[in-house]
Amino acid sequence: MRAALAEINPSLDPDPTAHNPGGATLVSHARPFIEFEKVSVTFGRGAKRVQALAETSLAVAEGDFVALVGPSGCGKSTLLKLVGDLMKPSTGYVYVGGRELGATPIRIGMAYQNPTLLPWLNIRDNVMLPLKIVPPFRSEFRGKRRTEFRDRVEALLAQVGLAGFGDKFPWQLSGGMMQRANLCRALIHEPDLLLLDEPFGALDQFTREELWQIMQELWMTKKTTVLLVTHDLREAAFLGSRICVMSARPGRILEDQPVRFARPRSIEMTYQPDFVALNQHLRGLIVEARGGGGIVQAGGH
Repeated sequence: MRAALAEINPSLDPDPTAHNPGGATLVSHARPFIEFEKVSVTFGRGAKRVQALAETSLAVAEGDFVALVGPSGCGKSTLLKLVGDLMKPSTGYVYVGGRELGATPIRIGMAYQNPTLLPWLNIRDNVMLPLKIVPPFRSEFRGKRRTEFRDRVEALLAQVGLAGFGDKFPWQLSGGMMQRANLCRALIHEPDLLLLDEPFGALDQFTREELWQIMQELWMTKKTTVLLVTHDLREAAFLGSRICVMSARPGRILEDQPVRFARPRSIEMTYQPDFVALNQHLRGLIVEARGGGGIVQAGGH
């Protein structure tokens, strides 16, 4: 099984000599952290039976940043729900950290298109919320909420450009600022896995690009394993170390594409020929999978 997964997942290739266009060596043979083994998802029965996800095998290395792209309804968010234990597979197995999902507790951070900040809490307390409810932090919360945990929140807010905004409430912030706070809340409890479901989709282009750079810096600092669902191919290529292109229902992985551009990546490089060519290649795969119909945006929604 592991050998078969290595064939379709370059991040598991034991050859460490591959180089990206910037000349930096890609060391991508970390142990698998997430594995989908012949997983499928079906809803309903009989005439109402709908197969949302065809049989799928996928491995994600620890510290990898995998972007899932494809048309609406292709199963991208289904994969996130499976690995987040919000849904059970109809067939197959999901392993996280080398064990079947649920066997060993893991810390998960989540961020969605809607920041879902609690309006009655200020930004500091919103970001601190996971420390109140997630072990092992919750047992220390009362003693550290005004000292160590507060300092941790302030440091993370400063890292995303929100220094001095801890006492503000969500309604006092712009959409981009709320999404920055949302990312802080998803990362404050040092998650083993970060699940991002179109977290920048509702923002304007310039705010989105600014948050891409912040997300890249956070990932390079923390090296959390990340699964990102997005319709924006440019976003996927900017942030991802791998891009999985999925087909329309029933969802399946058409291509598992490594992204070999050097980090840190800049917005300017997204207009260079190699980057544009990758976007057009991904777009072509999705258009072909849809039968040539519809519009797929290579640079946004």
